[in-house]
Order: sequence, then structure tokens, then C-alpha cells
Amino acid sequence: MSDVSSDLPPPFPTSVEWRVDPGLVDYPGALAEMEARAAAMYEGDAQERVWLLEHPPLYTAGTSADPTELLDPRFPVHDAGRGGRYTYHGPGQRIGYLNIDLRERGKDVRNFVHHLEGWMIAALGDLGIAARRAEGRIGIWTDDPQGREAKIGALGIRVRRWVTLHGFAINVDPDLSHFGGIVPCGISEFPVTSIAALNGNASMAALDIALKAHFPAFLGNLKRCGTGVEECDTGR
Repeated sequence: MSDVSSDLPPPFPTSVEWRVDPGLVDYPGALAEMEARAAAMYEGDAQERVWLLEHPPLYTAGTSADPTELLDPRFPVHDAGRGGRYTYHGPGQRIGYLNIDLRERGKDVRNFVHHLEGWMIAALGDLGIAARRAEGRIGIWTDDPQGREAKIGALGIRVRRWVTLHGFAINVDPDLSHFGGIVPCGISEFPVTSIAALNGNASMAALDIALKAHFPAFLGNLKRCGTGVEECDTGR
């Protein structure tokens, strides 16, 4: 009898909490809870967590934010404490906050960011979106209906005492005009797009299923691939 177990995807790890919140979650409260979770993880009092949610319309400023790139503060602006510049969050955008303990996973921030990008790309592929990295450019990219390169996902992280905070954003079906109040992530020459605008499967639940399915592979790829640093900001 042949062994087909090797063809099965790896199971979801019991050491990681997978949390999905309905409705719109207040940004300052989410930030405070994420910080508290990271501190508890460092002390060994909490498990790792992936937290999926949506925020009401707002802009966040990363540690490299340039005030001239805040074009129209039509929504509340929050200091995020992560790497990167200005980003928009709002309904129809899936936010993923990641509290992952890199002490047990190689202590390599560059490896974490690389495979986080790969995780997002794999999940988008399940929904019919051919997404990719772009050399020398931050974010997750695809081609819009006009054939232009357009940004469909962003990531910005902070690593404190080897525990990660913040994470990623994927545009499922947000109001794309809301991005007009900022220069998204400091990139003005390319548009933003969404799964809905590309006629992909714009179901938040379907994206969550795809993210969960590809998460074990993402986690399994976390290892040391170069020189790590105690604290690092990486904006994507």
C-alpha cells in the first residue's frame, strides 16, 4: 500500500492561536492588545498568535513616515510604531497582526519578511490573483486591468526582543479612493488595486481560508538565513 501522507499539507500548529474578529476593530485598542500579547509571549505567558481583523478608515504612520506624504488627513492618523511610512486601513481590507516568537524560529528578520511575502502571494493565488514581489520596491504587486503594475498588499513589522508585532494588509474590496489621502508607503508612481478590482474571489472568508491553509508552510520556513539583530524595523 502506498503512503500518501507526504502529499497532505502540514496540520495547523496547536502552538499558535488563530483569531478572526468580526466587525471593525478600534486601532488604538488593537495596538495595545498586540503590544501586551508580545510582552506576555516574551515572558512565556502566552502563545503565538495570528489575528485577522478590519479597521475603520484610518491612516497609520510608520517610523519612516514623511509628513509631506500625508496629502489629505480626512481620516484619523495614528502613530503605528512599526517600520515603513504612511498606510491606509479600512473596511474591505484584511489586516493580519502577527505575534510570532523568532527566538524559537531562527532569529532572522530578513527570512521572516521574505516568507511573509511568500505567504501573502500564495494565499492570493488561491483567490485567482497572480501576485509577486517587485525587485527594489516594497509591497505585494500584481497587474491591474489596464496592465499597470499595482500594489495589492503591504507589510510592516516590528521585532522586539525577538517577538514580532504588526504584520500585513491585503486589499480585498476596500474603497480605493481612500488611499488618495496619502502617498501609500511612499510610492507615488504606481496605483493600488484590490482583489475585487481584479475580478478575483473578493470574499474575506475565502482569503482567511487561504491564509490559514498556507500558514503552516510559512511557519516551517522560518529559520536563520543570515545575521540577525536584537531589534529591527522592516517596512514593506
